[in-house]
Amino acid sequence: MIQQENRQLNKQDYKTLTLAALGGALEFYDFIIFVFFAVVIGQLFFPPGMPQWLVLMQTYGIFAAGYLARPLGGIIMAHFGDLVGRKRMFSLSILLMAVPTLAMGMLPTYESIGIAAPLLLLLMRIFQGAAIGGEVPGAWVFVAEHVPKKRIGLACGVLTAGLTIGILLGSLVATIINSMMSLEAIHNGGWRIPFFLGGIFGLFAMYLRRWLKETPIFIEMQARKALASELPLKSVVFNHTKAVSVSMLLTWLLSAGIVVVILMTPNYLQTQFGIERVIALKANSIAIIALCAGCIIAGVSADRFGASKTLIFGSILLGIASWTFYHSATNVDLLFVTYGLAGLSVGVVGAVPFVMVRAFPAEVRFSGLSFSYNVSYAIFGGFTPICVTYMMKFTPMAPAYYVLILSIIGLCLGLYLRNDIDATEDVAELEPVDLQKQTV
Repeated sequence: MIQQENRQLNKQDYKTLTLAALGGALEFYDFIIFVFFAVVIGQLFFPPGMPQWLVLMQTYGIFAAGYLARPLGGIIMAHFGDLVGRKRMFSLSILLMAVPTLAMGMLPTYESIGIAAPLLLLLMRIFQGAAIGGEVPGAWVFVAEHVPKKRIGLACGVLTAGLTIGILLGSLVATIINSMMSLEAIHNGGWRIPFFLGGIFGLFAMYLRRWLKETPIFIEMQARKALASELPLKSVVFNHTKAVSVSMLLTWLLSAGIVVVILMTPNYLQTQFGIERVIALKANSIAIIALCAGCIIAGVSADRFGASKTLIFGSILLGIASWTFYHSATNVDLLFVTYGLAGLSVGVVGAVPFVMVRAFPAEVRFSGLSFSYNVSYAIFGGFTPICVTYMMKFTPMAPAYYVLILSIIGLCLGLYLRNDIDATEDVAELEPVDLQKQTV
């Protein structure tokens, strides 16, 4: 399983990165477009007359259901990804996303079919969650096993940036719809447009992935008959507990940055500070563009300086930038600058997959990463919107406090990983980091 570390990225590497990132962007758009229309969906799919905070909590509850479904889909796809191939599961996940996204755009509202409306919405969200559960870990493993060892950080950073472009695409579509249509028109059917677009995007992304090739590492494992001899998940749970624990905590950091700072904040700016929805969405687009750049910077930094230093510096920056942003959000003149800096600081999450793909051996890498990432995201990513929304009953600065706490956790993880194998060392293969030897 030798991964040439000194060669430069070749044409096949660039093709793999481009197609994987583009497909991931289109699929991630499908998964998150829901949150940009959460307020409208809540008004249409729940009984009228409910308190606004309760409507939002129930709407975000359905949003959370997608995260709760991620482990099931991710673990099943990862199981077969470790046994029959990365590419097959990588392509299947996108079909499982496109179909329910199209269906969500066609759902009748509460006014038409009553309680069945939110139940059907919940069902479609569960299907979406199962699909994205296999997509993200599969994408990280796929690109990491294609590129030279000294470019793994860059590859993971570029792919993570690609996933965030899906969020940007959702933000831009939401901005355009809110700019061109009245609120009444959006309620009368305009909210369906982004879901129809998402279904089309997903089918297009599935077509693109037919040009991808199986990873060289998996092909070599097949040739040497070195695939997992027992259930991959069993090996992960019993033999790689430290790697799972660190990966789950890193995923919590990732979920806090993405869910709170990027996904929840546009609605937060509107409901808490009365900022116009178009301005809030434009500022969000700036933050997402900065996030894309931050992911690539973090990936390159992990290659050059190691994961520990990247996480330490990035977590400190995240705490400072996000705290400054939320405490100056009422100043519209500074909104674009402070939100942009906050988005750039969230880019530290670009170093997260760099650690996780190196934490597990190739035979169980897909299963190990998928189990850790999806279970953690189901717990922390799914309940974060509900938790932060509830905390806002006591303080409007709840998002700032939540992100600050996770920044401290990220700093502690960076210190914990300070003895990590530096990516600049002369190591010939994509070997797992021995987290059992790490000391606090």
